[in-house]
Amino acid sequence: MYAVMETGGKQYRVEPGQVLVVEKLPGDPGDEVAFGNLLMVVGDEGEPKIGTPYVPGAKVYGTLMAQERGKKILVFKYKAKSNYRRRQGHRQFHTRVRIERIEAE
Repeated sequence: MYAVMETGGKQYRVEPGQVLVVEKLPGDPGDEVAFGNLLMVVGDEGEPKIGTPYVPGAKVYGTLMAQERGKKILVFKYKAKSNYRRRQGHRQFHTRVRIERIEAE
């Protein structure tokens, strides 16, 4: 069984037991989270349920494992011949989630 879910403006294909890194979610490690925006659910029989845009009554449940920060990226602005240079670093916040189960009606 797997599902395609939407969180943080991105879509993920998830299965039970999978560890996923998503945009930051509120909560502490050990908390349970539920994702309700499922675009598609495929059961063990292989027959997909496709939502318009979401599958009604379907949810993915997971456990927060960690609140982390991503790898640092450098933002560099430069204009030729005018001595203009700006450098800035950024680290995005992420949440590591373990998918526990998928429920669909």
